[in-house]
Amino acid sequence: MSFLEIIRVSIRSIQSNKLRSFLTMLGIIIGVAAVIAMVAIGKGSSSSVTSQISGLGSNLLIISPGQSSSGGINMGFGSSNTLKLKDVVAITAEDSVAGAVPSATSNLQVVAGSENYNTSVEGTGMSFLEVRSTSVQSGRFFNNYEYNNHENVAVIGSEVVTNLFPSNPNPIGERIEMNQVPFTVIGVLKSQGSSGVTNNDDRIIVPVTTAQARLGISTIRTIYASAVSAEAMTQAQNEITSALRTSHGLMSSEEDDFQITNQSQILETAESVSSVMTTLLSGIAAISLVVGGIGIMNIMLVSVTERTREIGIRKAIGAKRGDIMRQFLIEAVILSLMGGVAGVLFGLGTAKLLEKVANLSIELTLEPTLYSFLSSMAVGIIFGVYPARKAAQLKPIDALRYE
Repeated sequence: MSFLEIIRVSIRSIQSNKLRSFLTMLGIIIGVAAVIAMVAIGKGSSSSVTSQISGLGSNLLIISPGQSSSGGINMGFGSSNTLKLKDVVAITAEDSVAGAVPSATSNLQVVAGSENYNTSVEGTGMSFLEVRSTSVQSGRFFNNYEYNNHENVAVIGSEVVTNLFPSNPNPIGERIEMNQVPFTVIGVLKSQGSSGVTNNDDRIIVPVTTAQARLGISTIRTIYASAVSAEAMTQAQNEITSALRTSHGLMSSEEDDFQITNQSQILETAESVSSVMTTLLSGIAAISLVVGGIGIMNIMLVSVTERTREIGIRKAIGAKRGDIMRQFLIEAVILSLMGGVAGVLFGLGTAKLLEKVANLSIELTLEPTLYSFLSSMAVGIIFGVYPARKAAQLKPIDALRYE
């Protein structure tokens, strides 16, 4: 029997039991679709987190306050109030540091005419745009005079514009109030988008001097420092450590009352966690492929039993063991390939649907799609071998006698 004839007979056998064939393929379809969707979600989440961290700034070092204790309980890093504006001056003076800005934040209710909105207000320095790798979409950022004189000026995010000025996409010169203190909008930040619970467009930027003097936002929660280059990150971290210890008057025997986090370390950790989660999710999803393979083996064994007399007749008229084995093996492979194709389409559709409905970040790539499809073919071969061998090993006389 020719190869094409074997394929024709196999397809005819599958078509004669459409419902059973579909239910057999269902495990493969679900397995392939699950792997594609999970990998797309995992890679999308990883890229989203990486983008969010990179969006903080270029060659960034993040300085957080030290830890405090209450009643003998250590409250952890960031719980004390050890960072001051003088620290920013000390950090900026270092040769390996391109710039540094403080960050004093609080959530405030903001009023503009008849509109009001609760958002994050951040007091920072004049180098904010350079250190945090962003820019203004319209208007301008505050200048040295406004910073030193505690001027009531604000640069707002695009999300704030949408909520406070729904009919005015360019609110430069408009007035807003925070804690009943009037501020003039002088700029709109370029949109950076949102990721997870963080929305970089939902914030208002004011001079830190104004935030402390007018809004009562006195605690500097973070200092962002930018190294002159990626190669200078380690040197910058060492110099900042030395500068802060001097600024805080710490003795050599005393521990640091601050913590410095390297942006590259955050990226490596985030990528590592995302990679582990993607692999775990893919592994769990791939179990469905094994289940689908067991389903194929089961149905092919049933098919061998049902077609025992057919096998006997084929052998009696000259069919060789190899012909019988190829017939059942090809039938199993065709089932798994049809399931693989349907699974790829279903997986791509599911990933796109989740992106729109659940607002998840996804990243579709060729590698996992191809891997899933080839895996479905491998499943057909692996789990089809035993039923095919069983059919091929039947003796013609026994097969013809089977009732």
